[in-house]
Amino acid sequence: MLIKFRCLPKLFSILPPPILAKKATPQWLKNMPMTSFIEELEYDVQTVKQCPPFIDAMTAGFLIPLPCDLEFSKGQFKWNWREFPGVVAGHTGRSPITYHHPNQLATSPLYREDQIALKFVCFWTIEIEEGYSLLYTHPFNRLDLPFRSFTGIVDNDKFSGEYVHFPAAWVNESFEGIIEKGTPVIQVIPIKRSDLEMKLDIGKIDANQSAQMTKTSDMIKTNTGYYKKNFRVKKP
Repeated sequence: MLIKFRCLPKLFSILPPPILAKKATPQWLKNMPMTSFIEELEYDVQTVKQCPPFIDAMTAGFLIPLPCDLEFSKGQFKWNWREFPGVVAGHTGRSPITYHHPNQLATSPLYREDQIALKFVCFWTIEIEEGYSLLYTHPFNRLDLPFRSFTGIVDNDKFSGEYVHFPAAWVNESFEGIIEKGTPVIQVIPIKRSDLEMKLDIGKIDANQSAQMTKTSDMIKTNTGYYKKNFRVKKP
């Protein structure tokens, strides 16, 4: 699949580009050991670094990074972007963030009367193949980030070559410091649209399924990497 990203010519040498998620795993994951010893139980357990579903989520799709350092101090955001060439008529402005009024979240769990919602400004347009939409969501398992980007689906094959911006809630009120340029603010997953009609078949586990589940559970417990070797589909 070819996904095209375009920015204004004057910004091309300034902006950090979108990146495949599998090439941008966070340092804390790279530093994580494969196992951890539990003193109370006196044996090692596998960490999430050995959990394929956890890793597959974090490495799926692509990430769009923050275009410049963003400082948060005493309830205010600041940035210093001297090299930015300025506003271009008909295009997004020069601010890396904007906002939504609290009333735009009224009655939702995200609503706070005294707190706006962020909106990360994207300076890249996106084009994708016909028949595909893009799922935009907070970078998977990145609870270390002081914000939570909202989730949305955009039909980017139709809304092609346009800017899509990313609303988010600020969730770490104790955070003081700098979110560095290049920090991922959104994870994007292509999804193929289809006329699939879903039906739900609700029932009880029978004896055959129960036996198979017990066998699989025992194999996972006694054979390191059993899920990865026998069930996981290798990702491109």
